[in-house]
Amino acid sequence: MVDTILIRYGELALKSPPVRREFERQLQHNILEQFRAAGISGRLRSDAGHLYADVEDGARAIPALRRVFGITSVSRVEEIPADRAVLEERFLALADRRLRAGDRFAVRARRTGHHSFTSQELARDLGSAVLARFGDRGLSVDLDSPTVELFVEVRSNRAYLSEDRSDGPGGLPLGVAGRVVALVDGVRGALGAYLLMKRGCRTRWVTRSGGAELVASTLARFDPTGRTFPGDDGEEPLARQIADIADGAKADGIVLPLGVDGFPRARAVYGDRVVFSPTIGWTDREVEARWARVRELAG
Repeated sequence: MVDTILIRYGELALKSPPVRREFERQLQHNILEQFRAAGISGRLRSDAGHLYADVEDGARAIPALRRVFGITSVSRVEEIPADRAVLEERFLALADRRLRAGDRFAVRARRTGHHSFTSQELARDLGSAVLARFGDRGLSVDLDSPTVELFVEVRSNRAYLSEDRSDGPGGLPLGVAGRVVALVDGVRGALGAYLLMKRGCRTRWVTRSGGAELVASTLARFDPTGRTFPGDDGEEPLARQIADIADGAKADGIVLPLGVDGFPRARAVYGDRVVFSPTIGWTDREVEARWARVRELAG
């Protein structure tokens, strides 16, 4: 049995058509890269604004997709014709499986294309049909804090029903924005590397202290083809090593876990190289909280 997964992306849709096509190609390449690393077989197809993965094991594919930059969310879906009678009957079957006595539910509907109804009208009509069919369950509609959400997306002549939506990392596809070399010597360095990866940068990791474990357990799961280099001992040998790796990779910049007072020294060491420190304004508590989210996405 084949599972269909609806893949949503956000920021890519704002690009000009040529750039968007390039970014979408890179996104598809990265998805297949993740599938290969996880041993998942499947195929991708697309329409204007979404991708679809047809895979043999959706339960394994969804965690892999959540590690692909550019993806905002994914859902395992049932794909059906957009005929209103068929849509309502299949939606009621979904509601029957999912809703229990006393549940507060919300219908989240989206529509793309030319239809005789709006998204709001579709959500209203389907919610009314649920209440009418399952009136003996004591159900209620709650759009603000439901216990159950049911999703429907209508795109031209097809509709997609789902009972879940899993967030992805968002951002831009890995590989569309150059290369950087990142020093990972703790959580702050690891998060800095992740944030540049999220902006599309292929990243080589130079590790010290506990950095190797942070890369292996988390960062490398977002880029199965990434390369790790054990960092040299001593500040000056480490700086020379990072500079040499950056030269060899033709990197566009270096990512360091710096505070404000560390920039003069970094400028003296690295000269005219571009130095990024994306966590510079965050407290240790903020860094830990954001890193916990990254670990959750990594799975």
